[in-house]
Amino acid sequence: MRRACPARSRRGFTLTEMMAVLTVVGLLLLVGVPNLREMILRHQLRVTANAMLAAINLTRAQAVARGQRVIMTPADPRQAEWASGWLVFVDRNASLSFDAGDELIFERGPVERGMRVSSVFASPLAPFYIAYNSAGRSCGAGNSMAARPGGVSLVLGRSTRHIKINMLGRARICDPQTQAHDCEGAAND
Repeated sequence: MRRACPARSRRGFTLTEMMAVLTVVGLLLLVGVPNLREMILRHQLRVTANAMLAAINLTRAQAVARGQRVIMTPADPRQAEWASGWLVFVDRNASLSFDAGDELIFERGPVERGMRVSSVFASPLAPFYIAYNSAGRSCGAGNSMAARPGGVSLVLGRSTRHIKINMLGRARICDPQTQAHDCEGAAND
């Protein structure tokens, strides 16, 4: 005996199947979005720390190439906030600030909103600066022969990066979460 109507193939989803898929997708988003946000913050921190390290290395290289002291300072007028960006320049009049007659080598704008940047050097008071002499050594503004080790810490979200400058002027980045034994910095972790 033949059927009157041939069986039709199903097309589409039932309401129950659609609700199950939406529930699973919603749960995945609920779990994944906070991790995605933290991943983005870690990436922004890593990019900014690498940009600052590159500027420090540029300062050092330019001091050696020019045979004179080159300085990196915060870009804000008081030279107290690294988060406002930074300037690399030849300080021809030894004023520790970029003004007429100085040669600007590099300028970086403000860091990402919410990022904290702090530094620790011999002097805890502004103006903050990083200086290199013609031998490529970190030095003080008043004496090109006096070593000036220290560091800068960048904090965004739950992540921190320290840039450490040793007695010879070599700078490196470290992550206190993965290198806890040798990664102290200016930030209070």
